[in-house]
Formats: sequence, structure tokens, C-alpha cells
Amino acid sequence: MRNLGRCISAILAPALQNPYCSQYQDLKSALKCVSALVDFTLMAQYCSQTPDRLSYMESYVQPFHRTKDIFLEFCTLKATHAQADHLDWELRELMAD
Repeated sequence: MRNLGRCISAILAPALQNPYCSQYQDLKSALKCVSALVDFTLMAQYCSQTPDRLSYMESYVQPFHRTKDIFLEFCTLKATHAQADHLDWELRELMAD
């Protein structure tokens, strides 16, 4: 999970340097969501949990749930992928002729 967080953070951080105005809030929300998820999972890996650690975990899971919808907004369905593949195939056929 730590490596996943590093990879996604490394991808999102440069995108946040020069985003378009319309993208800024979406990228910021995605980065918050990933950071909260990674922090939560790192805290969950301790062998024993104390009340302090549980409160930290609670403080990480709340921002995750507030911001996770950003990924659902850009999620594509299988039908969309199938349609894109079909259109790609048609375009390749037209270019081959």
C-alpha cells in the first residue's frame, strides 16, 4: 500500500503544479483521498491498536469517505470501454483502406 501511495502521489503531485482552473479542485480532492487512504492503511498495520491510534485512524478514514466520490466521477463502465474499442477498430479499418 505504501508503494501504491507513492506512485499515485508521484503522478498527482506534478499534475497539481500547473493544472487548468477546472482541474485544480478535482486533483486536490484526489490527492487528499489517496493520502488519507495510505495513512489509514499504514496505521492499520500495527500489531496492536491503542485508543490514540484508533483516533488517528478515524481521523484518516473520514477525509477518505468525504473525497472518494472523485474517483467515481471519472470511472468508466465496461460498455464505454467496449464502445471505445469498437470505434477504434472502425477507425483502424478506415485508415487501412
